[in-house]
Amino acid sequence: MSDHMLPKYIKPFLWSYGVDRLDKAKDKKIIITNILNLGSHRATIWLFKTYPEKEIRNFVVHPAPGEWSKKSLNYWSLIFGVEPEIKKRKIK
Repeated sequence: MSDHMLPKYIKPFLWSYGVDRLDKAKDKKIIITNILNLGSHRATIWLFKTYPEKEIRNFVVHPAPGEWSKKSLNYWSLIFGVEPEIKKRKIK
């Protein structure tokens, strides 16, 4: 497996994306957000081994509008002891 490829057990949490085209470095926002929202225990362990905690925390503090479930964002906010900066989604 290439260093940029994702493990097979991560793929179910990224089902709405072209998983085979995702890159760990370039697509970390998508990967981190989806695993924190939907991931299994195993996927979450992989996430914390793959990305620095500071980087993961940043995606909780600055959540992508419309990408988080309220329960997941609340949970990870409590885990990291942070307050998310919620921005309204712009409608064109």
